[in-house]
Amino acid sequence: MNNYIFRFVTRFTIAALCLLTVSGSVRPNAVEQIRSQGQLVVITRNSPTTYFEDNVGTTGYEYELAKAFAEHLGVELVIKQADSLSDLYSSLERQEAAFAAANLTITDARNKWVRFSTPYMQVSQKVIYRRGGMKPETEIDLAKGQLVISSDSSHAEKLRMLQDTNIPELTWSESPDFESVGLLQMVATGEVDFTIINSNEFEMLQAYYPNLAVAFDLTGAQPLAWAFPQTRDDSLFKASEAFFRNAQTNGLLLEVRERFYGHLDQLNYVGAKRFQRQTDKKLDKYDDLFREAGEKYELDWRLLAAMSYQESHWNPRAKSFTGVRGLMMLTRRTAKELGVKNRLDPKQSIYGGAAYLAKLRKRLPEKIQEPDRTWMALAAYNVGYGHLTDARKLAVGEGGDDSRWMDVKDYLPLLSQKRYHKKTKHGYARGSEPVSYVQNIRRYFDVLVWNDSPDYDIELEDENMQATADVRIIPPLL
Repeated sequence: MNNYIFRFVTRFTIAALCLLTVSGSVRPNAVEQIRSQGQLVVITRNSPTTYFEDNVGTTGYEYELAKAFAEHLGVELVIKQADSLSDLYSSLERQEAAFAAANLTITDARNKWVRFSTPYMQVSQKVIYRRGGMKPETEIDLAKGQLVISSDSSHAEKLRMLQDTNIPELTWSESPDFESVGLLQMVATGEVDFTIINSNEFEMLQAYYPNLAVAFDLTGAQPLAWAFPQTRDDSLFKASEAFFRNAQTNGLLLEVRERFYGHLDQLNYVGAKRFQRQTDKKLDKYDDLFREAGEKYELDWRLLAAMSYQESHWNPRAKSFTGVRGLMMLTRRTAKELGVKNRLDPKQSIYGGAAYLAKLRKRLPEKIQEPDRTWMALAAYNVGYGHLTDARKLAVGEGGDDSRWMDVKDYLPLLSQKRYHKKTKHGYARGSEPVSYVQNIRRYFDVLVWNDSPDYDIELEDENMQATADVRIIPPLL
């Protein structure tokens, strides 16, 4: 009996030791490795809809989402840039990045090579042409002009499908060197007739190319998502699923979308053309003053210029029916408070407007962070600090967040309705006006930042982009 017990204990001990040895040698999963290393490496493209640097530093829709995911994991975000979509997928295959966040559409072909996350946006493929040029009415018309797209894109997949099934005469050029900005530039200058880009890209870039328009939608709604390598370890993928569930419920997706896309519908074709003309004609007269005032009051000079355009169209003698005057449309009372003696003097007006905006921004509660802080200061500049405070209180009363512009802008218009403004301290206000005011300024600001960037100049100087790119011509099947 004792021998039996001895043998049983011995075997149990050996088995336990073996189990401990095996379990101790198990490799940590992807999430554990990322947390151990303290960083999340993400690959993306340098473009307006993904990742770029602006006046406040690194930003972009994809960047902000990836940064939030890194914070969710408790690590730092490290961005790796791919030169082309082909490079991006190759990097994923070599596992040089945890995943790709690069405005990627989910397609059947791509599903064979990568694993897509929960979609975070729906887009469609747009055929873009130059106003006054050849306008394709249907898919068949694409064969009648010179069409250029980006290689390895979902647009290339769509064209190959059309060529195989319906339009064998279809031909086009594609290159890994072409991004959405370059493609639009070639159409705008008449170098090519058409291109295809995603709806969110054209929405963001249309104001910079007012002579371009959508001919028709090549596809219906298609989902955008992050792309993960096809591996057995799905811990990071599952973590991303949990992240997106939270982002849907806590408002993060809505907040990031509003930040980058919420104001883009404010500038139509006529408005964009007028703004570009006025920029070329008038801005040079005052940009030194905007720069000086911006430096003094720690404001971006292009924001001040955008404000002034919204207020007066850069007319130093502008006057409204309410009596506000000058480039920054100051009231008598505000001008007196700021020591502005002549509202029609460009320097006094610009410095006064900058001082007032800086004062309003400083007055806001500390919990309001940028860029919401600036948007709310602009709203207060337009409608008054008291009315902005009333709208913020309405937002809180209805379960909104009074520190987020995306919430407050929905409650400002309610100040014109008696059942709401009768409950506020400052009463009635034309609450829709500050919302349009802020959204317009944001759009003008975007255009001024774009015009002021080195990349903008490079694009304009490159007269024939096809001549300097690695272009592949896809022949017809006939």
